Amino acid sequence: MAAGEEQSREYLRRHRLPELLHRLGALLLFHRPERPREFLIQVLERVKAGRRAEGEYPFLMDEANVDAMFSLLDVLGQGYIRPAQYREALKTLGLSTEDLEPEDNEIITLDVFKEGMKKKMLESWSV
Repeated sequence: MAAGEEQSREYLRRHRLPELLHRLGALLLFHRPERPREFLIQVLERVKAGRRAEGEYPFLMDEANVDAMFSLLDVLGQGYIRPAQYREALKTLGLSTEDLEPEDNEIITLDVFKEGMKKKMLESWSV
């Protein structure tokens, strides 16, 4: 691999640009704004404000969406899901699963699911 290509890959990795572009693209497709450039500027301004603790980070999913996702995973209506399902839900949303270490027999309740999703979404913007 050429030195320039390696430097480019390192730059992308260091600044987590693929993840940022993935999130911005997902927000665009979810909201489908009439003026996408202005929408992206507003999203990036919200990220900037969130970093300064002057506002909230933009989220792709609201609480109702998170509830619905949990319900889809909890097909038997038991009130909990397994860690493997939780990891897959995070991956589906492009969120990190690196630091997850739940035991395979552990159960994930709706409250744990919501809190974990919120934490992972915040982490995704705050880097």
